[in-house]
Amino acid sequence: MHTPPGAPAALPARRRKQLALALFTALTTTALAGVAVTANAAVPTPAPGWSLVWSDDFDGAAGTLPSSANWIIDLGTSYPGGPPNWGTGEIQTYTDSTANLSHDGAGNLRITPLRESAGGWTSARIETVRTDFKPPAGGVLAIEGRLQVPNVTGAPAAGYWPAFWALGSPYRGDYQNWPSVGEFDVMENVNGINSVWGVLHCGFAPGGPCDEFNGIGAARTCPGATCQSAFHTYRFEWDASVSPQELRWYVDGEQYHTVTQTRVGEPAWSQMTSHDGYFLLLNVAMGGAFPNGVAGGTTPTAATVPGRPMLVDYVAVYSRGAGTAPPTTAPPTTPPPGGARDAYATIEAESFDGQYGVQVEDATEGGESIGYLRNGDWARYDNVEFGAVPPRDFVARIASGAGSGVSGLVEVRLDSPTSPPIGSFAIGSTGGWQSWRSVPGNVAGPTGRHPVYLTFTSGQPNDFVNVNWFTFRR
Repeated sequence: MHTPPGAPAALPARRRKQLALALFTALTTTALAGVAVTANAAVPTPAPGWSLVWSDDFDGAAGTLPSSANWIIDLGTSYPGGPPNWGTGEIQTYTDSTANLSHDGAGNLRITPLRESAGGWTSARIETVRTDFKPPAGGVLAIEGRLQVPNVTGAPAAGYWPAFWALGSPYRGDYQNWPSVGEFDVMENVNGINSVWGVLHCGFAPGGPCDEFNGIGAARTCPGATCQSAFHTYRFEWDASVSPQELRWYVDGEQYHTVTQTRVGEPAWSQMTSHDGYFLLLNVAMGGAFPNGVAGGTTPTAATVPGRPMLVDYVAVYSRGAGTAPPTTAPPTTPPPGGARDAYATIEAESFDGQYGVQVEDATEGGESIGYLRNGDWARYDNVEFGAVPPRDFVARIASGAGSGVSGLVEVRLDSPTSPPIGSFAIGSTGGWQSWRSVPGNVAGPTGRHPVYLTFTSGQPNDFVNVNWFTFRR
């Protein structure tokens, strides 16, 4: 799904030729066994030997957003400081409007592209809060989703680009280290074609072991019913139990693509597998390099119709084999004695024990938040107990209405507001001072009990963030 900074909005002729060949192959592949098309299947019970690591069944009430404990909603046309148009040339603006993103009340999440009266497009893109999905040592990781791509074909489908994919965790907050961190495209579909693409991106661009900006990809038709007319199960497996390791892509249980560790080689394989893991993404883009390349021209067109959603029944991550899979929740902790704060419980931002430059205001999602935060401000939280096992990251609930070009860092420090930060994340505008999202950042192993400082650093003098709450996770 991703293309690095500076990539053209339309792919070169060589890429168009390769995609055309892949499309021809996909369209001439014999469709195999049929598939059930019920709209609401439960997250499957793990097969023998497998364990469920994480899942979302999207069983929320109609018209509600996906769980903020599971998902971050991306906004606008780029990450703060990241490449424009999400690095792919796509032309829509992502929003958190329930017109673009909501549960349907029947067990599915709907991601719906819409065309505004002035001609612009809006849609939605979400990514998991967790960034640590990888196989246990010597085991296997499976990323699986059951979904129906937008049910539109022919000229009205020009520019539709639904995707289910994963990015290496170091990309979050950096946005300049693609493709070395790795990208697994579990499912891509463009222009209403009855074909699923599975692609690996790695190494460096242009060129490299993954032939960027193409990636190492394969495509085939959906078994039985078309991709557009029915739900299908899309699955990616990273098998670290074999040597050389393998990456495998499936649709409805039928394998259609494999990439081996040997094919990728070093140092690219280690660069994309030795970090903390991956986060998952779901989105429907409009236009951009891939649909333009397949169409041989700019998409969407005047004939493209809005309002055809991608439906997501469930997303699940499974593991099998040696080692221990990451826990689905933080391990239970004994409440800290002596009135200490539990680092692994929600710490309300307005409950600070000391502050500089901080103001408290109501939060539209409930309770109060700290706001008007700018460079040099800080808030102190005394007696935060981390225990003997350090956390792996922290998550803060933030909102920002900062102007164009204004951004900063939310940092965690111990014992003093001038101590070196043990963790941080960068943030720019989220779309408004009450447009809340949960953002994680890695932390470097605190244990025991400490005063914790949230500090705010920016190269501009402007307010750049509000904070509602934060917590640490093991």
